[in-house]
Amino acid sequence: MAAKQRDPRLDFFRGVGMFIILIAHITNNPWTLWIPARFGFSDATEMFVFCSGMASAIAFGGVFARAGWVMGSLRIAHRIWQVYWVHLGVFFLTLVLMLALNMTGFFARDEVNALNLGPFLNTTGPNLIGLLTLTYVPNYFDILPMYLVILALIPLMIALAAVDVRLALLASVGIWVAASAGLNLPAELWFAKPSDRAWFFNPFAWQVLFFTGFALMAGWLPAPPVRRWLVWTAVAVVFVSVPFAWGKIIGQVEAIRTLRHAGAVLIDKSDFGILRFVHFLALAYLAWVAVGPEGRNLRQTGLAGRAIALISRVGQQSLAVFAASMVLARVLGAVLNLAGNGPVAALAVNLAGFGLIIGVAHLAAFFKAEPWKTARTRAFAVHSPTEVRP
Repeated sequence: MAAKQRDPRLDFFRGVGMFIILIAHITNNPWTLWIPARFGFSDATEMFVFCSGMASAIAFGGVFARAGWVMGSLRIAHRIWQVYWVHLGVFFLTLVLMLALNMTGFFARDEVNALNLGPFLNTTGPNLIGLLTLTYVPNYFDILPMYLVILALIPLMIALAAVDVRLALLASVGIWVAASAGLNLPAELWFAKPSDRAWFFNPFAWQVLFFTGFALMAGWLPAPPVRRWLVWTAVAVVFVSVPFAWGKIIGQVEAIRTLRHAGAVLIDKSDFGILRFVHFLALAYLAWVAVGPEGRNLRQTGLAGRAIALISRVGQQSLAVFAASMVLARVLGAVLNLAGNGPVAALAVNLAGFGLIIGVAHLAAFFKAEPWKTARTRAFAVHSPTEVRP
């Protein structure tokens, strides 16, 4: 599997996902009423996982092809190591900031317990072990642990694909089915009172979406053809799902509520219900058709071009942006609550959040470019103490 060049569509849609994820994680944010998740079964999480699969095929596929399975697996292990420490950093930084907000006395809400972090502080010793071993996974901090487990599955899928691509695809589907039957990991193993809560984002379920993106980018699956009947089918899937996902309709139509309740397992988020998969694939297909071959419709000039470039820059630094947004969203949510959650406050807080994650993306890109390696050499004289004149 050869390495592939960066795909502008991937950067753009990852960037869109990062902005939506920030909006969704700002507590009591009225803007969440208008994100795609309010009108369909899938949401920005699907976008993040799918695009991560595509990006992983680009980032790691060439290593496996060039250096072999062992070196490729070591590259995956290195990425797991990086993401693991990002996860811990996000947790502790968020916890410290929430404690600091509580200590100011300005915020009426208990920000620590709003994240259900009281159990960690009450029994820190056991839960610290749980945190480090990923057997204590609070709901707000569960996406990166899910990503870690999925990354660990890549060498297995690569090995199966080397025998026959169909084996890898069948294995992914088989693991997904096993997840729906109860395969998951413990999230509160070290609590003082025994808890059987599992990870909210079941990695054994969500891996099927990740490896769908991986397979498409790696060439294990062919790109879908652009056909009018496929476009209209995807449009129908998206529109038919709206009444079953939009809260205003669900709240007013009892028949819709009954049907939704009866089919809850099909739209379950934890175990990635099949209707979420179908809805996302329909949206992804429409987006893929809309941007044109190789993303040519994203190559714009003027204001539109600058906006697309900005969104794409955020998508290029998705891990750094995601980690920062998880921390920032809680602080922004506390500020929004303090300001009264009005429309002007919501506008200011959301725009501030956008500015901050754009800044994080530019800063991450700056450091990744390692500018010190190409900077001009300048003489830097160091004088001994005896040379210093009064």
